[in-house]
Amino acid sequence: MNSTAAGVLVLAGTPIGDPADAPPRLSEELAGADVVAAEDTRRLRRLAQALQVEVGGRIVSYFEGNEAGRTPELVDALLGGARVVLVTDAGMPSVSDPGYRLVAAAVERGIRVTAVPGPSAVLTALALSGLPVDRFCFEGFLPRKAGERAGRLREVAADRRTLVYFEAPHRIADALAAMAEVFGAERRAAVCRELTKTYEEVRRGPLEELARWAAEGVRGEITVVVEGAPEPGPGDLEPAELVRRVAAREEAGERRKEAIAAVAAEAGVPKRDVFDAVVAAKHGGA
Repeated sequence: MNSTAAGVLVLAGTPIGDPADAPPRLSEELAGADVVAAEDTRRLRRLAQALQVEVGGRIVSYFEGNEAGRTPELVDALLGGARVVLVTDAGMPSVSDPGYRLVAAAVERGIRVTAVPGPSAVLTALALSGLPVDRFCFEGFLPRKAGERAGRLREVAADRRTLVYFEAPHRIADALAAMAEVFGAERRAAVCRELTKTYEEVRRGPLEELARWAAEGVRGEITVVVEGAPEPGPGDLEPAELVRRVAAREEAGERRKEAIAAVAAEAGVPKRDVFDAVVAAKHGGA
């Protein structure tokens, strides 16, 4: 589709707490927009007042309850040449917030989508957690029902990446207790509360300890960062993982005999165990 006459969708990150964290471009976009779609129009007006900016265009609500119905209206505005700025209550639109449907619809119609980078609760919590940040996985909100929540946690129990969750204050104690049960009581975590706000707090410790603390009551917006699963100890690797490691070494140019010996040494198991796993995998895939 030829989108030369179409407008632009701007995903504008907003402060997660302190309005002073707003990027300068946010004020420019709010002032120059034809349409501003806001998760909460009242919060938008309070933010604009704090930034001392007058919103230039039409303001419409865009939240979970009307997202599906309002998306076609906003796409029509974009196709007509409008500059539509999308903001949520805090952070980047579409990340556990309204926005995904509109972005997908705009991309499908060939409309340009750009962003004003802003504060992120996910990255801020990661940086403050004291846990490894070289690899991480954002899991969003856990299911509300206990069985579904436990199932979701079991899916990532062996993941070695640091895990990041959002959670509501009235569910945080149950969520941490479930994490302690599935991940292990001693798995390290950090509960980051009210980030960049007056009562900011970062509580670090084992999951079991954090669950006891949260049972006394926790308020505010919460991001939880959980340490990834530990590396397997000697002899703990599954046969499939041994086979995978041998195959990786072979692909890198090692001969199978040397690859088996190296994997056996790093896994702390007899070479015969690795050899048997490779043979079994070969016959099983034949």
